[in-house]
Amino acid sequence: MGTSAKPTLETPPRIDKGLDDIYVKETSICFVDGQRGRLLYHGYDIRDLAQYSTFEETVFILIHGKLPNREELTQVKTTLAENRAISPEVVKLLRCMPPDAPPIDVLRTAVSYVSNYDPERDDPTRAANMRKAQRLIAKFPTLVAAHHRIRQGMKVVPPDPTLAHAEDFLRMLTGKKPDPLSARVLDVALILHADHSMNASAFAATVAASTLADLYSTIVAAIAALKGPLHGGANEAALKTMLVIGKPENAEAYVLDTLKNHGKVFGFGHRVYKTWDPRALILREYAKQLSELKGQQELFHISEVVQDTVVRELQSKHIYPNVDFYSGLVYHLLGLPTDLFTPTFAVSRIAGWTAHVIEYWEDNRLVRPLDYYVGPTDAVYVPLDQRP
Repeated sequence: MGTSAKPTLETPPRIDKGLDDIYVKETSICFVDGQRGRLLYHGYDIRDLAQYSTFEETVFILIHGKLPNREELTQVKTTLAENRAISPEVVKLLRCMPPDAPPIDVLRTAVSYVSNYDPERDDPTRAANMRKAQRLIAKFPTLVAAHHRIRQGMKVVPPDPTLAHAEDFLRMLTGKKPDPLSARVLDVALILHADHSMNASAFAATVAASTLADLYSTIVAAIAALKGPLHGGANEAALKTMLVIGKPENAEAYVLDTLKNHGKVFGFGHRVYKTWDPRALILREYAKQLSELKGQQELFHISEVVQDTVVRELQSKHIYPNVDFYSGLVYHLLGLPTDLFTPTFAVSRIAGWTAHVIEYWEDNRLVRPLDYYVGPTDAVYVPLDQRP
């Protein structure tokens, strides 16, 4: 946390690089129990939510802090469905994007643009922010799907308010209604990714929120942080590893060679979890079911060998698969191109981002950390014509 005495050039402070041991706020939203491998949303175990709940209900839990009754659940479903559509102006913006623009960059730009059409954008009240949060959550799948269709030269598929959030997202992406297992798998994936305490993107949103920027601006900051391969892009890297390996019989040698050369096997290890990531265990089972349904079992077999080899070789370091290892495989089996993995992550995580921002505003304080200066203190300014 830093030394008690005020640091000087002679007595440097303790620096927590990466802010590993720094707490920035109290929260009731999400608890990550890294020792026991548990993840809770407002006290509800992610394993129960993955088995019994829906993404819409999870949205309500994250924002309101409790399970909805029947009327409240119907209302949140209706609100998300009714706000899923995007305006012709937004579709026009998406059509203007360069064809090779990364979808996560397009999403970031679109969210900034959409804010101009929200009449409550600059209303700082909690009630207005709750409404804005639901509008944002509703529009994310439509933005991602519409841009994907446009860049493929296909007709944009408008949302169907009679369908559930995850099911309609897949339909808008592919142009056809998904089979029940695929719809349920994506629904579970959205539940599992909806929040994960003070991760990099949630912290980025919190920093922006602390300045009293509007809700849309905080989400733009979060998307920017999510883009990095050490955060939202890790599942894409994990799948690419499986594709490079190619066959199950190549997997063990690939892992051993990577570890021998001090390389990184993406999808393993976590800053918080010191045991199995519960989300990975859930998605592993769904990846198996999907691979059997789609008749694409080779990649799943590769993942099994990679997992077993890494866990065996790094057992002393408590390195286990994280959610990214299996989420990339699940998204691939659902037919998503790899550059949509991170935007799909955002389609889910927007629920957690907005919940954390709204919670932080209840007791706001500007985030203004310190840095420890190690540069020169007696540099002499030399006029331009006297410089060598």
